[in-house]
Amino acid sequence: MPVPPIPAPFDQLGTLPFSFYPPIANIEHNQWIFRSATWDEIRVINKKTAEEIWIPRRFLGAASLGAPVIIVGLLKELEYKEGAVVPMVRRIIEMPRAVNDSPRPRIRPPKPETPAPVVGIRLERSKSIPRIALGAIAAGLLVLIPAAILVRDGFIGSHSPVHFDVPFTAIDDYNSIVHRLGPPAQDRTQKWATVEYRRLYYPSRGFTLILKDGFYAGAIDSSGRVIHKVR
Repeated sequence: MPVPPIPAPFDQLGTLPFSFYPPIANIEHNQWIFRSATWDEIRVINKKTAEEIWIPRRFLGAASLGAPVIIVGLLKELEYKEGAVVPMVRRIIEMPRAVNDSPRPRIRPPKPETPAPVVGIRLERSKSIPRIALGAIAAGLLVLIPAAILVRDGFIGSHSPVHFDVPFTAIDDYNSIVHRLGPPAQDRTQKWATVEYRRLYYPSRGFTLILKDGFYAGAIDSSGRVIHKVR
């Protein structure tokens, strides 16, 4: 008869070795021993390499006792990067070029004395461009001007910010940001493909904080310049 899962606190595991599921990326050996805990993190040591890492409690699920090893569930896919455990970010894969396609040369601007040709395009009469293609073109333009979208309706006419050392990392979420800075003047969410962006406006501080999939990604000033970003 299987033993039902046991909840946190994980100090109930004692010195018994356990494995995370899913395994933490960039760490080869997935067998750990519990060492200590704080109110928001636990400290574990790798049984093979003796490396110690801290894991935020908000990523931890239940632990189950079962042969041959104890399993501790993770609520998110995590990766070990630059000495810290952070949520795994799925990278956008560039579309491959067509066969025999080569990089297109950069178009040089026309000489001042030569007027640029004017080409009229009448989309309403063209039957060769379906509406779905027009939607894809518009989406591509949005990708090219993300800074303008992020700041166009929040900081027009506001003063430039003073230098500010943004005290946030990739593991900070909305709650931890509001705990330090208070509620934002505006809070807007926009989803692009499978990624959700959240914009937190702080006019009194002169910047906007950007959250990607619920976690801090960076900050921009009133002109759309990036003043801080996580690695």
